[in-house]
Amino acid sequence: MNTRFVVLVIEDELPIRRFLRASLTANGYEMIESAAGEEGLLLAASRNPDVVILDLGLPDVDGLDVTKRLREWATMPIIVLSARGKENDKIAALDAGADDYLTKPFGVGELLARLRVALRRSMKRGSNAPAVFAVGELKIDFARRQVTLHEQLVHLTPIEYKLLAMLATNAGKVITHQHLLKEVWGPAYASESHYLRVYMRQLRHKIESEPAQPRYLLTEPGVGYRLADE
Repeated sequence: MNTRFVVLVIEDELPIRRFLRASLTANGYEMIESAAGEEGLLLAASRNPDVVILDLGLPDVDGLDVTKRLREWATMPIIVLSARGKENDKIAALDAGADDYLTKPFGVGELLARLRVALRRSMKRGSNAPAVFAVGELKIDFARRQVTLHEQLVHLTPIEYKLLAMLATNAGKVITHQHLLKEVWGPAYASESHYLRVYMRQLRHKIESEPAQPRYLLTEPGVGYRLADE
């Protein structure tokens, strides 16, 4: 196995991290590690690993939330490693954005096989999106979930942030009203266009110097919205 592959392990149990380090390095992988979710997210942003192995039972942030936050900006494979073996737990992890799920205890042979499959799929998909998006004076740090304008922190509600992050990860592309409603509010809200109008107006008042003549959040009449990428 080529040593260029970097594996980020987010796992709070030291014996398992030691076992994984021995197994992964013996098979040519480079391993970086964290015992907590928040630190793991920062490592994912700074080191841009090829694959993430993630425990669900972390001391600070639930692994499902870590998965969802990673998926706001990253496309690297996520393999969940957990003692939660019920079918509902597996479905929840996969729905949150995980690529695969291994139940503890596990065999190193199976883990390595899952890694190889995940990496093959990843190479077909292409590279990860950047952890920080910037255009003009607007900056979005996906790992920290922070938005700054002119280097000043902009305070957004969770929905406002989710909407802006969705546009930023597709910067330069027109995203339809229906797609934004489904992704941000859920499939049941696909026809509730007034939600979108209200939140876009709120976002523009927070990040545009002239909300009536937006620099960043652009309207495509009758179709949707686009975040400027230059």
